[in-house]
Amino acid sequence: MKYVKAFISEILWDCSWFCSAMYERENEQRQNEEEERILQANNRRFNSLFEYPDNSIKTSKYSFFNFLPVNLFEQFQRLANAYFLILLFLQLIPQISSLAWYTTVIPLIVVLSITGVKDAIDDVVKWLPGLPSLHLKRHQSDQQVNNRSVLILVNGRIEENKWRNVQVGDIIKLENDHPVTADVLLLSSSEPYGLTYIETADLDGETNLKVKQAVSATSDMEDNLELLSAFNGEVRCEPPNNKLDRFSGTLSYLGDTYFLDYERLLLRGCIIRNTDWCYGLVVYTGPDTKLMQNSGRSTFKRTHIDHLMNVLVLWIFMLLGGMCFLLSIGHGIWESNRGYHFQAFLPWERYITSSAASSALAFWSYFIVLNTMVPISLYVSVEIIRLGNSYYINWDRKMFYAPKNTPAQARTTTLNEELGQVEYVFSDKTGTLTENVMIFNKCSINGKTYGYSYDENGQCVPKSPSNKVDFSYNHLADPKFSFYDKTLVEAVKSEDPLVYLFFLCLSLCHTVMSEEKVEGELVYQAQSPDEGALVTASRNFGFVFHSRTPETITVIEMGRVRVYRLLAILDFSNERKRMSVIVQTPEDRVMLFCKGADTIIYELLHPSCAALSDVTMDQLDDFASEGLRTLMVAYRELDKAFFQTWIKKHGEAWLTLENREKKLALVYEEIERDLVLLGATAIEDKLQSGVPETIVTLNKAKIKIWVLTGDKQETAVNIAYSCRIFKDEMDAVFMVEGTDRETVLEELRTARKKMKPESLLESDPINIYLARKSKMPFKAVDEVPNGSYGLVISGCSLAYALESNTEFELLRTACMCKGVVCCRMTPLQKAQVVDLVKRYKKVVTLAIGDGANDIGMIKAAHIGVGISGQEGMQATLSSDFSFCQFRYLQRLLLVHGRWSYNRMCKFLSYFFYKNFAFTLVHFWYAFFNGFSAQTVYDIWFITFYNLIYTSLPILGLSLFEKDVNETWSLCYPELYEPGQHNLYFNKKEFIKCLLHGIYSSFVLFFVPMGTVFNSERSDGKDISDFQSFSLLVQTTLIWVMTMQIALSTTYWTMINHAFTWGSLGLYFCILFLLCSDGLCLMFPSVFNFLGVARNGLNQPQMWLCLVLSSVLCLIPLMGYNFLKPILWPINVDKVLNRIHFCLKHPLPPPVQIKVKHPGLRRSAYAFSHKQGFGALITSGKTLKSRAFTRR
Repeated sequence: MKYVKAFISEILWDCSWFCSAMYERENEQRQNEEEERILQANNRRFNSLFEYPDNSIKTSKYSFFNFLPVNLFEQFQRLANAYFLILLFLQLIPQISSLAWYTTVIPLIVVLSITGVKDAIDDVVKWLPGLPSLHLKRHQSDQQVNNRSVLILVNGRIEENKWRNVQVGDIIKLENDHPVTADVLLLSSSEPYGLTYIETADLDGETNLKVKQAVSATSDMEDNLELLSAFNGEVRCEPPNNKLDRFSGTLSYLGDTYFLDYERLLLRGCIIRNTDWCYGLVVYTGPDTKLMQNSGRSTFKRTHIDHLMNVLVLWIFMLLGGMCFLLSIGHGIWESNRGYHFQAFLPWERYITSSAASSALAFWSYFIVLNTMVPISLYVSVEIIRLGNSYYINWDRKMFYAPKNTPAQARTTTLNEELGQVEYVFSDKTGTLTENVMIFNKCSINGKTYGYSYDENGQCVPKSPSNKVDFSYNHLADPKFSFYDKTLVEAVKSEDPLVYLFFLCLSLCHTVMSEEKVEGELVYQAQSPDEGALVTASRNFGFVFHSRTPETITVIEMGRVRVYRLLAILDFSNERKRMSVIVQTPEDRVMLFCKGADTIIYELLHPSCAALSDVTMDQLDDFASEGLRTLMVAYRELDKAFFQTWIKKHGEAWLTLENREKKLALVYEEIERDLVLLGATAIEDKLQSGVPETIVTLNKAKIKIWVLTGDKQETAVNIAYSCRIFKDEMDAVFMVEGTDRETVLEELRTARKKMKPESLLESDPINIYLARKSKMPFKAVDEVPNGSYGLVISGCSLAYALESNTEFELLRTACMCKGVVCCRMTPLQKAQVVDLVKRYKKVVTLAIGDGANDIGMIKAAHIGVGISGQEGMQATLSSDFSFCQFRYLQRLLLVHGRWSYNRMCKFLSYFFYKNFAFTLVHFWYAFFNGFSAQTVYDIWFITFYNLIYTSLPILGLSLFEKDVNETWSLCYPELYEPGQHNLYFNKKEFIKCLLHGIYSSFVLFFVPMGTVFNSERSDGKDISDFQSFSLLVQTTLIWVMTMQIALSTTYWTMINHAFTWGSLGLYFCILFLLCSDGLCLMFPSVFNFLGVARNGLNQPQMWLCLVLSSVLCLIPLMGYNFLKPILWPINVDKVLNRIHFCLKHPLPPPVQIKVKHPGLRRSAYAFSHKQGFGALITSGKTLKSRAFTRR
């Protein structure tokens, strides 16, 4: 999966991207050449023939020796730096240079130095998430990882070695709670049948355990070093790739061939859990591991403003060339008409043979004089501003997550203003919107709801620690479990038979594994957090699932140990949406316990349960409206003769090779009927704090939220409602579930027809526009639906919808919806959806996730945000920004992003304006000096203008400017809109800056010209000299620029005052220094404005000129700023007026009314979305030998 795109229009491109892209290309070429990986166990000599990489990784770019040449090479890839280097060489040619060489060298050295230091810091220092006080060198970080210890099998002995020394074909030993060193093929383990439990949090964002099983040919080797050393199997498998959930290959051993799949592979980054030891054969190492294939690639990201600047710089080059050409023509005409006849006083140089030759030289002379049209300090100033705004994110205490002691982190300094332009947010679900923690919240038993907190008078009150149920009577209770309804405990203690059966069902009907490492402390390992929450709840209420064997389940019921014989497990599947267990009680009763989706269980109930089921369904509506995940619980007592007949059918279906799943389902249906309803459970898939409020706020800012998740549809939709991505008030939520292209296309068009019927007509303006756009991809126009809608599409349907001939239909339909949920997605599909919106909508996209399976979309989006949660750090390491909680996203965008965008726009507008006004004075002066390329200003003023005199005020504005404070930015998300449409700086605004600069340069030249022309001092001495005129122009220019920046500043700080007025004062200090007697007498050839400042600035007409010029330059700006909100208001102007009104007339807080729709039920049954562990449990493969001992 590759998302590095070559931008043809990119002019100022970064060589660091180029270098990494070339490295990536070499890697891909090597992998492309490797059509099949071949390796042999315990044979390094054979494996070395294929030149596989070792297991070391490298994240640093520079070394001590290559930093200077590599960094300079990278910097001069930028057109601006190369331009000024060429300009420097031109200035060394005396025939065309009218400026001293140091006017370019000094700024160039400063720019290169600052950028070099920044690059060195970025490469050398690596902020470790979760450790805000600790900074490590990247080299040091690499060394720590590469030098971790690993146990390698060498010549029949286990030897300790370093990770970096592991090679393909080695057999390594992995121990409990240790990370997997490389991608290894599981050979054997300490568990029966070669099973190994792993935690894949770093890879797929899941914290529940997963089971891997060793190859059958090697699982019996266990830890026999002699057998393992003699193992010489040959593996042929696919070449390295970034597909986290796929692997295929074969193992040839002792003349037999064994098929290898993903269930046999342990990936680097996984953690071994509940397994004492295991042995594995190394298949992929270092950069070839799937973890590094996902996280090691570099993508080149540049903001929309960067791309715009590239276009504008081209415009400036064209304008510069045009002016130089025009002035060179003027020079040729002047030399022909006057200069030729004026040679007695101003002779031509020997190398000038004609006016045409002189005109050609004048072109290059003006190219040098007008070079400040492309200011070299622009790019370093932009980098400083971005760096400063990045530190604001790092320092924001309101984005600091105290429980993990982790701050927000800007991992890149180039995308800050892009944060203020986001229109689409693509979010993962598990671990991003949710905490991946399931909590038993409420339940309904026999029509009575439990889970609400009541006071002494029986009134429902908010939950508080004082109302928490005391489970101290149960010594096996989980201390982390919380419940706030004491009436349920009383019902349990009163031995209510239905309550008894309800919790007995929860303690028996599951596939949870129990482990008692310390006596009295049970640890549950659940396939899904949902099941873990249900079993933990039954445990706390006195029905403790203690242990299991393939034939029995041991439950401690209110202190009594009872052993149930396990007769059958009717496992969960996505089609059945339920699971059942059949047990024989100690009283010799055969019972079936079932739990599943309410819509499914409802159809299986006995007619006598009709009244109870209606009540329960109403309660489920209440649970669903609160965003809870629900299950129905039921049971059936079976006749023994009927069960014996059924179990025979079950055995026959189980042994069938053809259509076994279908036949089993039919057999299951025979017994899962006439169920007696016990009640329902409501589990809270705990959202991260503030998620619904954040999404509502972002929606108000016209940011659309799409959820891209690998989870099942019911869970994803339920979370979408909980998060307020979907709302009950929506007109419709469309489900796209087609299994072929035609069906998917029809479903999308049906949805679009309901949202906007005319969109299917050829006469629709959008369709007419699209018919004219033959070139793909083009910009998709926004379409307005006739209501509020949502869209849900599964990964299977998405595979067809993302095909080239249907993808635009998907885009049109999805973009008309308020919210979109894509479920059961692969990592590749996530990236494809993001890329689809990028290509057609031409808007800024942001992807946020927490696992390695989110890396694709994080890198595909313009901005990638990593949640540094409990699911690992891979997404964080590949992201542009990171923090711990989703709710911080609104602050990142609406506060930091908006401020950064506004600041950057003000900076660019002012920067281009001040350089146009500064440079174009030379253009007007050319008409008075015979187009001789003479400069208006003192050479030192030209050198210091951008570097010193005007740099600090605009940096102060760009780092501290706030049009409104953070509170109003969050209260009025509508303020975010200008960034989405790039209203504050675009080509139109650039033209305004150019026209304003032309006008100001006209005033700055002709008003001082009129002031000094034929003027005299009060003592009668003439002041109509070039140096006095130059002094007046440059002083007026600095004064005008200072007033401009002061008018543009709306938020003044002490630093702003110091920078703005201090720079003005610094100008006068430097001016008097450069015009001082001592300096001019010591270096007369360099400093030749002797006494000009002292003599010129004490004349009243000079100060009058300064005031008049300032007023004339400022009047257009002040008039435009005053009239614009009145004559051409935008939404932001109206919002600002509301803010000012609210400051004077505070409004009461709005009263929220809960709207309930009883008819709308969302079944979000609490199950894992994968096949259950039923078959594995009944086979006995999950249990150690000690588990079979009877108590």
